Amino acid sequence: MIRTPPPRRARGFTLVEIIAVVALIALAMMLVAVTVGDGLTNAKVKAASRDLAAALRYTRGQAIVKREPMALKVDVDARRYQAPGKKWIELPKDMDIKILTARSEMEGESIGRIRFYPDGASTGGNIELIRGEATWRIDVNWLTGEVSLADLREDS
Repeated sequence: MIRTPPPRRARGFTLVEIIAVVALIALAMMLVAVTVGDGLTNAKVKAASRDLAAALRYTRGQAIVKREPMALKVDVDARRYQAPGKKWIELPKDMDIKILTARSEMEGESIGRIRFYPDGASTGGNIELIRGEATWRIDVNWLTGEVSLADLREDS
């Protein structure tokens, strides 16, 4: 009796299996890209908010040191702000800014100020930076001049 070897089975993957794996990898990559993109958006707004909070604290410090009122200006239409004696700082084109301050600190419709006094107090108010779903608010306490930063996203 002569034994014949069993027929060889072809090794490898079918086209359907390869397409399914590639589709799963593409789906995973899209999920990662969306997650990273949202994180970058929030990080940019947070960084800009921290810079603006630092400018407010600088303005308060200058008012105390120089013993005269000092104000930080915010131009809502041009999306920029200016601390005393400094250049205008422009926000990215896709970022919006809002200011809530005393009516006496408004210059027209688009420019508002938050003023600090030599005793550290201020006119108070808040400034919001918005980019997509990410919103950060900087609050300035009118009595103490304290500057605080808050993330306004609903899921945080």
